[in-house]
Amino acid sequence: MASKLAVTAFVSLDGVMQAPGGPGEDDDNGFPHSGWLPPHVDEGFNRIMGEELERADGMLLGRRSYDILSSYWPDVSDEDGGAKINSMPKYVATRSPMTASWRNTEVLTGDAAKTVDDLKRRTDGVIITQGSSGLIRSLQQAELVDEYRLLVFPVVLGTGKRLFAEGTVPAGLRLTSATTTDAGVAFLTYAWTGGPAYGTVA
Repeated sequence: MASKLAVTAFVSLDGVMQAPGGPGEDDDNGFPHSGWLPPHVDEGFNRIMGEELERADGMLLGRRSYDILSSYWPDVSDEDGGAKINSMPKYVATRSPMTASWRNTEVLTGDAAKTVDDLKRRTDGVIITQGSSGLIRSLQQAELVDEYRLLVFPVVLGTGKRLFAEGTVPAGLRLTSATTTDAGVAFLTYAWTGGPAYGTVA
């Protein structure tokens, strides 16, 4: 028994993942570019995200991302897409104890490297992340990420929280799928292969 952990992330071309959805989502450090995702949402984007949710067996969130999603999704009807995300198991990694009101949510209190490693060992299927840049950095440091499912948007932001921040543990990745939407969003899936390979260009 062991789950695969997939980081599903929205990123700009220069790797920024902060506040894609709109103002107020994450204003840390005076981030001036909130809401850079919506102009690129189209049928292709909605299809990709629908498929990602359908094939996920659980969702792992940091505390802030949990607060954002749990303030919206419980009120979304099944007909409008709420059925899958509200019914699937959800896990919140947090250092401080909390009470989760969103249905089917388990709180993982403590060091994420330990609690998420335990979660992967005791569950099956695919667990995806949403947002949660701080949590993702902890998972990268502990080499717990098995796969990256990245929606790369045709915009350069120049500042903000990045998926691969300075000091990220080096990793080798293998491209397993690639597609694009009509709006120019590239959906790229990479499997983690361990450390990077090195060589010399003759």
